[in-house]
Amino acid sequence: MSDLSELWRSYLTVAIFGAAAVGMAAAMLGIARLLRPQRPTRQKLIAYESGVDPVGSDWTQSQIRYYVFAVLFVLFDVEAVFIFPWATRLEVYALFGLVEMAIFIFILVLGLFYAWRKGVLRWV
Repeated sequence: MSDLSELWRSYLTVAIFGAAAVGMAAAMLGIARLLRPQRPTRQKLIAYESGVDPVGSDWTQSQIRYYVFAVLFVLFDVEAVFIFPWATRLEVYALFGLVEMAIFIFILVLGLFYAWRKGVLRWV
């Protein structure tokens, strides 16, 4: 019976710390809302994109290739999430893990080659 009460005590501790964290965050945001200066102007309320005012004939949206470039960066950055754990457990996975990772990296290289051939990686 004491094991069960110890388990509930652990959950209660986590719940108390969670409630304290949420309460402190709410209190800090509330205090900041009360203390901040509020001077809304027309200039502050307009849409913002790359420092260009969205009015007149010389305003154009950013080209899609910049967003695609960013998505490709995130995609190839996330691959590290899969490669690092594999590298730390390489001896456990042995040859099977090596072949699987070679296939994974080959697919990533194919995607990179495809993006390069399509001109997505050209910045200008």
